[in-house]
Amino acid sequence: MAVEEVQSASEGLGETFEETAKRYPVAPGVALNVRSGPGTNYRLIKVLPIGARVPINCQKPGERVSGPYGTSNLWDNIANGQFVADAYVNTGSDGYVTIRCS
Repeated sequence: MAVEEVQSASEGLGETFEETAKRYPVAPGVALNVRSGPGTNYRLIKVLPIGARVPINCQKPGERVSGPYGTSNLWDNIANGQFVADAYVNTGSDGYVTIRCS
C-alpha cells in the first residue's frame, strides 16, 4: 500500500501522521526511560509503560548503553525533545533505521 493510500484511508478518522507511522516495540518487560537528549545524564521526561511501541522520527549518536538488543550509542527520537536508548527498542537492526537527527 502506497503512502498516499494510507493517508487517504485514514482521512476522516481523526488520525495524525504519528498515529499511522511505523512503531517499534520496546523490549518485553521493560518500562523505558525517556530522556531529553541522547544519554542517561539528560533529564528524565517520563517512563514508557511495559509493552509500549514507539515511533522513531530520527536517530543520533550519544552515550553508549547496553540493553536487551545489544550495546549501542544510538538514541531514537520518539517525539520533539524525547529520546530513548536504541538498545531497548526492537528495530531489527544494529544500525540506523531512519534519518539522522540534525
